[in-house]
Amino acid sequence: MKKVLLSVAVMLIASASFAQVKFGVTAGPSFSSYTGKTLGGSKQTSKLLTGLRAGVTADLQLADEFFIQPSLLYVGKGGVSKGSLDLKTRINYLELPINFMYKPEVGDGNLFIGLGPYFAYGLGGKNEVSQNGTKVSQDISWGNDNVGQLKRFDAGANFQVGYEFPMGFNVGLHTDLGLVNIRGKGDSDNTFKNTSFGVSVGYKFGGR
Repeated sequence: MKKVLLSVAVMLIASASFAQVKFGVTAGPSFSSYTGKTLGGSKQTSKLLTGLRAGVTADLQLADEFFIQPSLLYVGKGGVSKGSLDLKTRINYLELPINFMYKPEVGDGNLFIGLGPYFAYGLGGKNEVSQNGTKVSQDISWGNDNVGQLKRFDAGANFQVGYEFPMGFNVGLHTDLGLVNIRGKGDSDNTFKNTSFGVSVGYKFGGR
């Protein structure tokens, strides 16, 4: 993860010498779930869990209407599993999406469409078990020693679409599809993959 962050920093510094740069902030709710298998069971998808997605962005212009947009975000993910025991898993990530953006002019503003990879590092989280009105909460155990743990590193693909108004405000929709099995000691019969989507509002500051 440190190597990824360093690579992005180098890219930003190098690009700033020839690209028009705009910085921005973004925030909004994120609705997440996880898809998993345990001990060879059938694949199941959890119910949605609401979290927060917020952070900063930078738009590096490559050509007319084409940009690279790295972002640094705080993202809440996880899901809720219902059964004889109700299990709520909440995971907090520092996430780095790198989107390739197309921004055609539409009306007074710009439509934007972005696609690219994301890399994420687990900051913390909790598992909350509920049964008959009794709740027990425990911090996420990070590692790869057993199936009760989760790996800190996650990565996948993300997509976003929205509209930028001429005064700097923007609204958008986004989705993340986790491609890494983050289950400790995970294999094809023991999986845990994140998925999320949400809406966001933001503001872009003028570039140089």
